Amino acid sequence: METKEFLAALGDALEPSRVVLDPDITSGFSRDMMPLAPSGTPLAVVFPIDTAEVAAIVKLCAAARIPIVPRGAGSGLTGAANAVDGAVTMVMTRMNAILEIDQGNRLAVVQPGVVNLDFRTAVESCGLFYAPDPSSYDWCTIGGNLSTNAGGLCCVKYGVTTDAVLGLEVVLASGEVLRTGRRTVKGVAGYDLTKLLVGSEGTLCIITEATLALRPKPAAPVTLVAAFASTEAAGEAVSGAIRAGLVPSLLEIMDATCIRAVEAKHGTKVLGDGETPAALLIGQSDAGAGVGRREMDELEVVCLRAGATFAYVTDDLAEGRMLLQARRDVLSSLEMFGTWLTDDVSVPRTRIAELISACEKISAQVGLTIGVVGHAGDGNMHPTIVYDAADPAQAAAAELAFGLMLDAGRALGGTVTGEHGVGRIKQDFLAREIGPVGLDLHRRIKNALDPDGLFNPGSMFTEAPTPAG
Repeated sequence: METKEFLAALGDALEPSRVVLDPDITSGFSRDMMPLAPSGTPLAVVFPIDTAEVAAIVKLCAAARIPIVPRGAGSGLTGAANAVDGAVTMVMTRMNAILEIDQGNRLAVVQPGVVNLDFRTAVESCGLFYAPDPSSYDWCTIGGNLSTNAGGLCCVKYGVTTDAVLGLEVVLASGEVLRTGRRTVKGVAGYDLTKLLVGSEGTLCIITEATLALRPKPAAPVTLVAAFASTEAAGEAVSGAIRAGLVPSLLEIMDATCIRAVEAKHGTKVLGDGETPAALLIGQSDAGAGVGRREMDELEVVCLRAGATFAYVTDDLAEGRMLLQARRDVLSSLEMFGTWLTDDVSVPRTRIAELISACEKISAQVGLTIGVVGHAGDGNMHPTIVYDAADPAQAAAAELAFGLMLDAGRALGGTVTGEHGVGRIKQDFLAREIGPVGLDLHRRIKNALDPDGLFNPGSMFTEAPTPAG
């Protein structure tokens, strides 16, 4: 099928307004939030509204051997949703219906374009709770969260996205529609295809619907903040909390660079007057019935024993929101000083301080500012580089630092991605982490489900088919 014929067929399959060919418009859908990842020029950008349209588009692309890049809101941080030259970018944001909220079974069925915050708000109005809360929760989509197996601040207690997924509806590379999983609490029939597809970054299928597990709405949180004169002391507090059996609903860390950036943005000290600490821990418990207060009081004791210079617990909701907002403001605060490039490294929780120390050394080596913020409760750190994107030397230094931090995390027994995924920026690091046998198995799975390399070429793996023209 020639390109002209293909585009005509695409126009017949969808309303003309939902097939965009104008390069001035399609360029707005060419990349996500990762500045270093490569991106191309799509042949077309399409906006399906239901599963039948997705299947029709896939069949047309398969017949013409034209690849497809699925895309949500573009909040990703690895380039996984970046456009490929000559491919079709499929934007899922118009498939944004919450199809069902089943209070009796604590589950919901949603389309992939539903915004995380909108979904959380809807289920909370029913007295329920959806746990995954990526930092971009106010604009990222459920489909994007599923594709990357996104995490968030609450992972220490509630796990990542896959822990909340009961089943999926997906379109395969053949255009066939597959349903995986179940609506029951338990179910072990066959291979767990749901967990295989969650986190596959659009390389194995296109997700068109998800059945998600819900929880009872938690109690109002009790919040702790603790300041430390060294990152080692903060790391010891995290280890102490784990040894004590504490399971907060979140436990976040910020280093001095991040704290100073937030203070500069707001023109005030995070903890009032005095020197900026080397590290802050912010914890919360949503256990309720007085348990949350006891947990945070215990965490306060743990922090003080580890050497905290200041620790404070509050059950005032406004105060707790203010403290947590300081954590959420880190990236926008660092952005005041240049382009930010955030990494995603998970290490054993006992080695968080070593990773921060390694990042400080890398910062000195490349001559760029690096601030470390992350989910201390699960060991998932986000070292963030600040640089001048218009300066080629600084851009090269930032890319070098990005890789060095991944290597540092791996050397500490960690992984090159905890929640952002591989995308178009970490393929070589993935290959080194999983080894040749693991990589070969990944490729065989990819080839079994997508033998023509139709879905998201260049993401997760470096090789990509050449689109038909």
